[in-house]
Amino acid sequence: MSLLKKLAGETAIYGVGSILSRLLHWVILTPYFTRIFLQGEYGVVQELYTYAALLLVVFTYRMETAFFRFGSKSEGFERPFATASISLLGSTALLVVVLLLFTPGIADWLEYPDHPEYIVWFVLIIGFDALATIPFARLRLENRPLLFAGLKTLNIVINIVFIFFFLELCPYLIGQGWTWLEAIYNEGNRINYVFISNLIASFGILLALLPAYFRIRLVFDADLWRRMLRYAFPLVIAGLAAVVNQLIGNPMLKFLASDDIDYNLRLVGIFGAAAKLAVIMNLFTTAFNYAAEPFFFKNAERDDSRTVYAQVGQAFALVGSLVFLGIVLYIDLIQFFLGKDFREGLGIVPILLMANLFLGLYYNFSIWFKLTDRTHFGGYIAVGGAVITISLNLLLIPRLGYYGPAWAALACYSFMALISYWTGQRYHPIHYPLGRIFLYMLAATGGYFLSELGRSLFSGDLPAILLWNTGILILYLTGLLLLERKHLQHLLRKKS
Repeated sequence: MSLLKKLAGETAIYGVGSILSRLLHWVILTPYFTRIFLQGEYGVVQELYTYAALLLVVFTYRMETAFFRFGSKSEGFERPFATASISLLGSTALLVVVLLLFTPGIADWLEYPDHPEYIVWFVLIIGFDALATIPFARLRLENRPLLFAGLKTLNIVINIVFIFFFLELCPYLIGQGWTWLEAIYNEGNRINYVFISNLIASFGILLALLPAYFRIRLVFDADLWRRMLRYAFPLVIAGLAAVVNQLIGNPMLKFLASDDIDYNLRLVGIFGAAAKLAVIMNLFTTAFNYAAEPFFFKNAERDDSRTVYAQVGQAFALVGSLVFLGIVLYIDLIQFFLGKDFREGLGIVPILLMANLFLGLYYNFSIWFKLTDRTHFGGYIAVGGAVITISLNLLLIPRLGYYGPAWAALACYSFMALISYWTGQRYHPIHYPLGRIFLYMLAATGGYFLSELGRSLFSGDLPAILLWNTGILILYLTGLLLLERKHLQHLLRKKS
């Protein structure tokens, strides 16, 4: 089997875990939330999950990537696993206690003084998720993507079940006379149950992963731990910057769009809902990254490793461009996943799709500094991206509203991909076929503009628009087939 086939297979399986779980969230919860919650209520949910993502980077301090690096070596991964796990157990317990002690002050700072319980739920969720990080990483290193996918999917299924239990079944049963349920359900604060359901799901998955902790040989290697921290620290900076780049638009919209916080929260809700329509591209890049990171490390010693990495980058760009075009061509149908009040933000979807495509290219181009232990470059690049993100949001949000974070994301990820490629060519050259990569992207962008032309020509005639767009997709696929048929056949037949 070719290495590209192997990577594609593992990406598909990891995709079942990351994509299927998030797709369930997208298909079930996004339409549901955007119909039962007001724009401002949904904005609260989006904002708090932004802060949770930032805190998760702090809680885990990228120990999972350090575990990949040191666990991939010939000595085995038991000692790195034990050292990373014991480290996270201690630090997570400390951080949870500290944050819970300061809950009222944090709630006041976030302007939720009447809901300090929001902070409690999220601190516990983050704690459980942090403790699950190293066992999940071990599954990836052991090439057990099916179990990984199963647990990721179980997480969202538990979450969905409890959301519908609290928000649908409880009020129904109370109306039927089951008044004792009022002890756990309060109609006046439905947002709480979104977070509580997540907490239950995170705790359940941690319980399922506990056997991995029970197998730990209690050997804490202090010297190895220091080396892992030195390796991971720049990636913590990069991880924080990455979350800023992906999600900081939500809280910045809340505070910068206008002087009216309630209005701003409505914008956050609209932006967050529209961003969900770009989720397929984000999930494709996430699934790719799950599979590619251990794949790159394991094949680093091959004589032809750089050629393989270049081929992976080209394959990613080809598939990613097709995903971009497929979503924008059928956005007229996909939009119905959102409640009517949330569809006004559809204009940002193509921008966010292209931003996520550049993010995927960055994942490809950035492997060089992980393989060469120059992870500080990752910190520099991500911080540079964060500076661009924050600066453009400050400049654009007061003028463009929720379009500001979308354009900032595109500028940030374009910069990160290009600067990572440029630095990689200096320190660890990998000859990516840039001409082909940008041809795929330019052709897909051209297809989008053609679809916009058709939308203006056939205004309001949905069947005609879909027929026009299907013709564009067929044209694009035909062009790809003619351009790459021989090359793709060669790649897929090549043996490892």
